[in-house]
Amino acid sequence: MSQADDPVLVEQRRRMVATQLRNRDIDDQRVLTAFERVPRHRFVPPEFLDEAYADRPLPIGHGQTISQPYIVALTTQLARPRAAMKVLDVGTGSGYQAALLAELVERVCTIEIVAPLASAAATLLAELGYRNVEVRCGDGSRGWPEQAPFDAIVAAAAPAEIPPALIEQLAVGGRLVIPLGTWWQELVVAEKRPDGGVTRHSACAVRYVPMVVGS
Repeated sequence: MSQADDPVLVEQRRRMVATQLRNRDIDDQRVLTAFERVPRHRFVPPEFLDEAYADRPLPIGHGQTISQPYIVALTTQLARPRAAMKVLDVGTGSGYQAALLAELVERVCTIEIVAPLASAAATLLAELGYRNVEVRCGDGSRGWPEQAPFDAIVAAAAPAEIPPALIEQLAVGGRLVIPLGTWWQELVVAEKRPDGGVTRHSACAVRYVPMVVGS
């Protein structure tokens, strides 16, 4: 029996969705279904397998973490993913967010500045059959201009302010969901207006690793 079919892990994933997501404010059924399908335990180091479905962040090496399931779900829901969209995922990390988005949208471009994490995520996503995800190693604060515009952008690391490149690469009407701040952080939703500016609001207080910016 593979880990993917392990009934204990399947049940843990079902309970994660039922208690941590559905019983809170995650009510987009497509998002909930994606969380039921994606095996989070594949995206955590083996020593944390027993905690894979706990509602807490876990270390994935190189000073980075996989965010707690609820925050990943909230970020995903706030992005309002739809089937025909192309989405930029900034801060690939383990690849978990990219896999969830791949269940929901047509194409995912995901960028990670830590080369070993980018390589490992690309390998795992391919093993799991996600053919609509492209992984790049690079500075996420600069976005991915060759693939712009994006219908939505999500970020899993916190800059002090929104990087201008991400606003530039967001399609009109698109949503950017990003944690902002240093010590005090908030999860911000910024929607691009036709004049090129953004309308933004704070969703909640969060705690993310800082965004690493290349030279």
